[in-house]
Amino acid sequence: MNIVVFEVSHDERQELEHLSRTLPVSLRLVEANLSLATVAEAEGAEGVSVLGRSRLDRPLLEALKNLGVRYVSTRTIGVDHIDLDAARELGIRVAHASYPPDAVADFTIMLMLLVLRCYKPAMWRQNVNDYSLFGLMGRSMRRQTVGVVGTGHIGAAVIRDLAGFGCRILAYNLTPCEDLKSLAEFVDLDTLYRESDIITFHVPFTPATRHMVNRESLSRMKDGVVLINTARGELMDIDAITEGIETEKIGSLAMDVFEHEQGIYHADRKTDILKNKDMVYLRQFPNVVLTQHMAFYTEESITSMVDCGIKTLLDMKEGRQTRLEL
Repeated sequence: MNIVVFEVSHDERQELEHLSRTLPVSLRLVEANLSLATVAEAEGAEGVSVLGRSRLDRPLLEALKNLGVRYVSTRTIGVDHIDLDAARELGIRVAHASYPPDAVADFTIMLMLLVLRCYKPAMWRQNVNDYSLFGLMGRSMRRQTVGVVGTGHIGAAVIRDLAGFGCRILAYNLTPCEDLKSLAEFVDLDTLYRESDIITFHVPFTPATRHMVNRESLSRMKDGVVLINTARGELMDIDAITEGIETEKIGSLAMDVFEHEQGIYHADRKTDILKNKDMVYLRQFPNVVLTQHMAFYTEESITSMVDCGIKTLLDMKEGRQTRLEL
């Protein structure tokens, strides 16, 4: 099977080379994003694979179909960069990737501990040889009530990790998970917001979840609530979040994702002027931790995402069912 792999990064090449030797595929590796300007690279291919920076809208999908491309994979879990309705209408089959939930779950716990123990201002002080303790008193995880919004693979892994700390765990999901009820108390969203000291979000970005954290939902949370987001930046209304930090309604904020992060995260922009003013403003606060969409970024995750990106294309072509087809 002829496949063109777009957005190839240095950390993917070893696994891609391994797959090209062990699977009946011919891989052409392209570092550029897939766009109308680069779509000609897909000529002669039956399948293409992308990451999240390629925006597969209807015109681009039509161009792929005209070149004979029948299968598309994204080496990401999220698929908001692909017009799935247009793909279905054009007869292009699409699959996404998966990876073990441990990477994001571990990172989520790390962010909780970083903000609970005031690590960011402590690090700032060390850089100028200030070893004072005033203002750095933290809180123990054991004494917190932690609310987990969304108990899919990642949310469930977070709950299992949290159970080891001995804290009280509340959970919200559209369908309560029986196998987690011994570790967490499933409650409605209002109860979770009202009673949680820390709230972590693990739901996909959909029209229903867009800006689910807003002025109204913040008003239902505790004063000084700690918010953690390793899911999607679009879950949070940044104007409301910023106001919450300024008024101290939010005690601490840790986000691995940010709305309109495209073109900033995963790129070297240190000599550029960043146009995301909200991001630039928020990162100044000592109780705000922003990381560059890296919660997933482990050796195991990259290998899994690359494997999914190639093997799902092969499965779809050869008529094998894959749970990752959308």
